[in-house]
Amino acid sequence: MELLSPAGNVEKLYYAYAYGADAAYIGLKRFSLRVKADNFYEDEYKKVIELKNKFPGRKLHCALNIAFHNNDIDNFIRDIDYFKQYPIDAFIVQDLGIVPLIQKEFPDADLHLSTQASCINREAVKMYKSLGFKRVVLGREASLKEIREIKDAVPDIELEAFVHGAMCIAYSGRCLMSALLTGRSAQSGFCSHTCRWEFDLKSAKKIAESGELVLEERSRRGEYFPVYEGDDFTEILSSKDIRMIEHLKDMKDAGLDSLKIEGRMKSTYYVALVTRAYRKALDALEGKIKQEEAAPFIAELENVSHRESTTGFYYSRADADKTTQGASDSAYDLAATIGTKLTDDEQRAVLNRASLTQKAIDDELDAMHPKAREARERDLEKNPDRRIVTVKENNGWRMYKYEPLNMVDYDSELEFISPDVVSVKAEKGKWLLVDPENGTVRNWVCNGHPCVLYTQYELQNGTLLRTKDNGYIAGKVRDTGR
Repeated sequence: MELLSPAGNVEKLYYAYAYGADAAYIGLKRFSLRVKADNFYEDEYKKVIELKNKFPGRKLHCALNIAFHNNDIDNFIRDIDYFKQYPIDAFIVQDLGIVPLIQKEFPDADLHLSTQASCINREAVKMYKSLGFKRVVLGREASLKEIREIKDAVPDIELEAFVHGAMCIAYSGRCLMSALLTGRSAQSGFCSHTCRWEFDLKSAKKIAESGELVLEERSRRGEYFPVYEGDDFTEILSSKDIRMIEHLKDMKDAGLDSLKIEGRMKSTYYVALVTRAYRKALDALEGKIKQEEAAPFIAELENVSHRESTTGFYYSRADADKTTQGASDSAYDLAATIGTKLTDDEQRAVLNRASLTQKAIDDELDAMHPKAREARERDLEKNPDRRIVTVKENNGWRMYKYEPLNMVDYDSELEFISPDVVSVKAEKGKWLLVDPENGTVRNWVCNGHPCVLYTQYELQNGTLLRTKDNGYIAGKVRDTGR
């Protein structure tokens, strides 16, 4: 089975591939249901081409899954020459009006039907196949039993289904709630996620806290939907996250060809760890590694932001109908991305700059009056943070490009994670943060600071650096906005 991961920007596309995705799906500005994701534009196609060359055999799917208005089609036609520069293997669409245009302008790209089309039966699959679709991304309401029946009826079409991530409370994600409350249409890519808002029931608060408040639709007497308020809010429409990593064999037996991870708006950390977990689980299923080897990678899903999980509609609708409360949360923050190892010449250049900086410091001290130098030394003894320290060559240590995302200092609890290593604690004394411009050792760094990592650890390409979130409490989900 293909493992398909989300990529909201070029960086996430790299980590999707590096952490084991067979394919990744992206969006293009204005034509994707995740407009608030970074998506792709300008000259980023050049970077995408480089990534495809770096990871040969990996596929790139492009989501054009909005409901197109006339002006959207006009804009798409206007930008077609630009889109042709991307190495796109398949387009994911829900609007049939755009199909002839794609078939004409992108004859080498496959057509994949978006889950937004709500295709959940064999006759619909047959119809879409007759229109030229190679793959159907099934509606999330399809059970594994129904998927098996569809595959048996139409064996020569590829079937794809979601395996992990957030689910929309609306039928196949076709929600009008955002448009109604905020004027932002989910079908045009501007969903405000109103289903996850925390509503206060005001005068009904006491009743809601008792659990006795229920919704009943007047023409369906006797069918009750409970509404419970806790901690001054209620979430009656917030669905659980889907998680099927423990049921991959069942998905394979159902005839699925591709497993899709939700999350083009999720973080790089999320994309990397979820992709890695499913890669290892699939490798274990296929006998490439032992289940015991995959287990610690799967356990790391608990360290990624998530809500309560469910198996969705795959086994029982009752599983999907259960809602949850609270925002997604994680025990870790992504501190930095670790880039490629510096070449010998690049590392030598940083060490040479450090030597020049140290010489300048020594020359300044030597030029000072003895009393002034003594005063300077006393000040530095009292305030060691003011002392400028330059990096010295350590035998066996290597420098890596370092892109800080959150603040890190030498008291931070850091862990390296990589495609094939669950995690390694970065012990103090075995790493330094260095300013590559002058070779000085940094006491701390945050986003925007030029930096290289100098360490005795041998790091795999694609390594990430994470730090414990001190505000995280196990079992308590905070509203962090993630």
